[in-house]
Amino acid sequence: MGKPDTRRLDREIRQANRRLEAVREREMWPLNSSERRAIVAAMAGGGYRVVRGRSTGRAEARLESAWTGAETRLIAEITALHTERQRVVNEAAAAKAAKKSFGWW
Repeated sequence: MGKPDTRRLDREIRQANRRLEAVREREMWPLNSSERRAIVAAMAGGGYRVVRGRSTGRAEARLESAWTGAETRLIAEITALHTERQRVVNEAAAAKAAKKSFGWW
């Protein structure tokens, strides 16, 4: 038995890390639809308040909250992928150990 096949999980982890870096750079492409809607709504509300000459504090807080939520979601996704990868590796190691201990006799 060779190495466990973790290529798919490794690729997904790399993609999730790229999406996380993009969110930290405030890029819109990795966001899901609800996050995108929240950010656009906060920007529109802030823009409206700027035009009216009012404070944008609440809109800025909503915007920061939406970005933080997207970042949290991606971190949780990466953690789940790492956990799944570790489970696959552990299963492969257990199967290899069982095969070795069984095959000697």
